[in-house]
Amino acid sequence: MNPKYLFALAIWGFFLPSPPATKAGTTTTQEDPRRVDTLRLTGAPPTIDGRLTEKFWKILGPATGFRQAIPNPGAPATERTEVRFARDDEALYVGARMYSRDPSQILASVARRDHVTNSERIIVALDTYRDRRTACSFGLTATGVRVDYAHPSDREFDRRYTFDPVWEGKSHVDDLGWTAEFRIPFSQLRYGENTVWGLNLNRWIPTGNQDAYWIHIPRDEVGWASRFGDLHGLEDLPRPRRIELLPYAATSLVRRPEAAPLDPFSHEDAFQLRGGLDLKMGLGPNLTLDGTINPDFGQVEADPAQVNLSDFETTFPERRPFFTSEADLFSAPGPRWFYSRRIGSRPSVPLPDSLEFSSYPDHTTILGAAKLTGRLESGLSVGVLSAWTTEEHARGYDTDSQRRVSIPVQPTSQFGVLRLSQEFGPDLSTAGLLITGMRRDLAPVLRAHFPEGAFTTAADWTLSQGGGEYTLYGSTGFSHVYGSPESIAAIQARSAHYFQRPDATHVSFDPSRTSLTGFTAGLEWERRAGEHWLWNLGASAESPDFELNDSGKLLSADDLNARAGLRFREVTPATHWREYSMDLGAETGWNFGGTRAPVTGTLRAAITWPSYLRTSAELLVNSRGQSDTRTRGGPLAGEAGGFRFSADVNSNRARQSRWGASVGFARSEFAGRSGWMNTDFSWQSGRWELVLSPGIRQERDPRQYVTSIAGGPAETFGTRYVFARIDRTTLTAPVRLNYALTPDLTVEFYGEAFAASGAFSGFGELPAPGSYDLRVYGRDAGEIAEEFEAGHRTWTVRGLGAPFSFRQDDFRLRSFRSNLVLRWEWSPGSTLYAVWQEDRSGGEPGGNAVGLGSLRDALSDSGDQYWALKLSYWLPV
Repeated sequence: MNPKYLFALAIWGFFLPSPPATKAGTTTTQEDPRRVDTLRLTGAPPTIDGRLTEKFWKILGPATGFRQAIPNPGAPATERTEVRFARDDEALYVGARMYSRDPSQILASVARRDHVTNSERIIVALDTYRDRRTACSFGLTATGVRVDYAHPSDREFDRRYTFDPVWEGKSHVDDLGWTAEFRIPFSQLRYGENTVWGLNLNRWIPTGNQDAYWIHIPRDEVGWASRFGDLHGLEDLPRPRRIELLPYAATSLVRRPEAAPLDPFSHEDAFQLRGGLDLKMGLGPNLTLDGTINPDFGQVEADPAQVNLSDFETTFPERRPFFTSEADLFSAPGPRWFYSRRIGSRPSVPLPDSLEFSSYPDHTTILGAAKLTGRLESGLSVGVLSAWTTEEHARGYDTDSQRRVSIPVQPTSQFGVLRLSQEFGPDLSTAGLLITGMRRDLAPVLRAHFPEGAFTTAADWTLSQGGGEYTLYGSTGFSHVYGSPESIAAIQARSAHYFQRPDATHVSFDPSRTSLTGFTAGLEWERRAGEHWLWNLGASAESPDFELNDSGKLLSADDLNARAGLRFREVTPATHWREYSMDLGAETGWNFGGTRAPVTGTLRAAITWPSYLRTSAELLVNSRGQSDTRTRGGPLAGEAGGFRFSADVNSNRARQSRWGASVGFARSEFAGRSGWMNTDFSWQSGRWELVLSPGIRQERDPRQYVTSIAGGPAETFGTRYVFARIDRTTLTAPVRLNYALTPDLTVEFYGEAFAASGAFSGFGELPAPGSYDLRVYGRDAGEIAEEFEAGHRTWTVRGLGAPFSFRQDDFRLRSFRSNLVLRWEWSPGSTLYAVWQEDRSGGEPGGNAVGLGSLRDALSDSGDQYWALKLSYWLPV
């Protein structure tokens, strides 16, 4: 179906009369409203020991009457829970009594903060703005492990774990069950003038898989904060200054393995002593300013190893605390407008061939960053971010001049992001604006490698009906990037655009251009709630000139996409299941020249059994289509049809030992195939946690791009586009082992052994644009011979005009990356980190499939080692 018809259908259907809002948003099936009162303390505050020995805990009226979400939806909880609230001018106090018929069966492990595993816990969710849209949650397990997260939307499981306020909590197990005590400073909360907050409470009891709520929301309805009860007694709340300083001091040492004896950089151990400062300051009751000077991320885990044979950039998730905190305030529907890992990324400018030895920086130094975030009482969410990175240089030894040189590889850069989102109407609709900007101070030698600047602007909206049961999402925006002709030409030639495609009629490569301006738009209509039937219908477009990769992330432009999905679900438990769902979906696309990509159809089924075993299976079928990227800037190439089948099984999540497995296989035309198996095993007991996730994947791609060579036939525009069959094997074996002396003192180890191999065969070339077949050398035409030169394989083809050669090596690679962190929160908000990291790697030529021995060999390879010690101190001012 043409995308313009999907847009018209979506808009027409959205404005049809909707059914009454009986199952969503602000309507509740509980007593309306449920409320609990807060006692204002006049004497000494309670001692936070988890024992509830203070007298007022015994006289306050509790919140009780919990109901099950699982296993018996709507039924009264089998164990009684009582939660009471008190306050003074400094903090909100929560005292909770969780009764248990058999306290010896209470399951709880000791772990670090925000890692509650399968422990029994109590969660207090607060809508402090009383906007019925957002909330924040605080929780304690039976062993006193703290957990906290924010809900940026009206969805319970839309959780932002980077919300890390400074608060206290303790638990205690006794002969009646267990008790928990919270102290949540008002300085760590954001609230308006309202004297009533929204409240919900949740108790998870892994014994019996029981999830019970004070306000029970049926599974087939939507809403979270919009359904909360009332917490009263919050008159005359203080207005704290909310100024916090977090200075740090850190020292690190990097040791590198020995290399060539003449390499002047191989024996250098990099020792650093550095410091920095993080600032958090409240601007009024609703906004917060965060700033960082010379930030340090030494405690962050390393990225996993990968072998990327595609033409697309490899990207990794953000883990740095400054950027993960409040990250949802900088996101918007549509493409990835802002990708924070652009800030401080590894430089990418190549070094001259004359440098026999070199030392290259592995990241760009962030001089400072600041962000302003918050939510006004009007319902306007605000996110403003600015960051500055410094110029970076690589060092090299020039064999021609026999001297050391310093070469700039990254310019000084400034990044900026503005995000505004306004909520309106009774059905939780929103309208938003996002602007990003980037500017570089370019030295003349770098002008050909980087554009001078880029900016984007986007508008988006979410229009809801029936309390959120029906939703229409939309977005539109444009991008603009400018710089020297060489830098803009490089963007035109990259994998996101490939303007140099010789058979493209709607785009053309222009080396004289100094800017690119493009646009995007998208629309999606969705039914989010209902007893059985849910669906979605959507379309999106990115113009050929659309470009985000200076501040955001874009794999491919020049796309028109259409998609539709239908789901049937049953969430009411029955004799033979607890719940199940079936999904049917379809997706296809075109470029702006009308070339159609493969059509993809998906069928998926999932079921949770009475034993809480969860299984699912998925079948995905692709038709034939055309690819405008497979030749990497050349003409169209046929994309083979095929199918993929996968199945997953996962054990009961409430057990101390849990396991899961995923298996699958795929087949495509021309003997393409793949198979994989990934497993996961986790075990918690007392203070220990072990997680193992080994996996294997074997695949054969009959159309792996190798190279392009001038002098080809006229049918392929004078260039040969060479492909090969590749047989690949990839093994991964991540392991995580944690030990918690207390919830505030933990030792965590993460290691990943990785091995990959690839063997090339059946070399051939594309015979004509859009062809699904290859002209295979030595079989269909010409002769091919293999030679070894300087440790590399060179292939020479004769009999197709002038002889030509290309290099293509088989490979066997392996690595072992590990990270050991001791984390001690020695005072609330103040933390000591001791870190050891290691990155071992090795390999050899040859494409024999890797096995378990390769993972073992990775442990003995040489690699860099990194030691760091970091101390931060929280100073509330």
